[in-house]
Amino acid sequence: MNNNHEVHTIIDMNNNQIRLFVHIAETGSFTKAGLALNMTQPAVSRAIAALEEELGVKLLLRDRRSGLMLTDIGRRVLVIFREILGGFDKVEQEIAAEKGLEKGLIRIGAFPVAAAHFLPKIMSAIAARYPEIEIRLFEGSVTEIKEWLEARVIDVGLVIAPLQDFMTVPLFREKMYAVLPEEHPLACRKIIGVSDLEDEPMLICRSGYEPPVVDWFARGGSRLNVKYEVSGYLTALNLIREGLGIGVLSELTVLAAPPGVVIRDLTPEAHRDIYIALPSLEEASIAVRLFLDTASSLIGHQAAVPAPPAKGKKS
Repeated sequence: MNNNHEVHTIIDMNNNQIRLFVHIAETGSFTKAGLALNMTQPAVSRAIAALEEELGVKLLLRDRRSGLMLTDIGRRVLVIFREILGGFDKVEQEIAAEKGLEKGLIRIGAFPVAAAHFLPKIMSAIAARYPEIEIRLFEGSVTEIKEWLEARVIDVGLVIAPLQDFMTVPLFREKMYAVLPEEHPLACRKIIGVSDLEDEPMLICRSGYEPPVVDWFARGGSRLNVKYEVSGYLTALNLIREGLGIGVLSELTVLAAPPGVVIRDLTPEAHRDIYIALPSLEEASIAVRLFLDTASSLIGHQAAVPAPPAKGKKS
């Protein structure tokens, strides 16, 4: 009997209920979700109450101090509902493509440097060729992008290293450099060795940006002496300018280097690989595949390659 009830519960849920719940979870507001879907607040409340009754669980809690909160099962259901909505969208895209009109939605997550350097060119190309495709951009740290992929908030993300449980497509390889205050004794050198920095106070960007730096010190057999941890590269650059430490930063990052710092090559060479990550290529929508094709055609000639050997010679 229970099994039959569970089957009917899933069948009785409709597209509007699912979309409404996702809107409420993402906005934290019945009112905002109702406005987005052209529903009055009483209608929103009735729809959510009916959904919770059909499922037999509480999805949302109201707290005067914290506002709307998802229950544990509500958070798990939210991920599944996003996947269901993704399935609806893929059906619409397939039908549109059959009629010769590519359309759909792509939700892209990117860390700031990648968003600024790559996405305007990619988004412009897609808008010119596929005007019916909508793009939503989510900007955050590499750690946040991973969390958004897991929660299905985004369809694709630009990340620095391959992510477990996700498919990754190489996009770009950028060189790493030493960045020093111009008055530092090492600034007179053209090339900075890993052993030169062993006792130096280092600045490092966390939240998923640090693996290439940690790997470079490990390959060189030297200790990484972290004095300051920051979340943004602009903060790191300005701290370096003030003489508070040295950074090992990427090629795209040092494009924003302020006056008062110098940029030097490293030995052994170090690189940072940027990838496009997505849950599955087989399950990707037409719009997401068009994004991958466009990104590869525009940037693919600079795609990431296997990491160089310890001597710093490119393979």
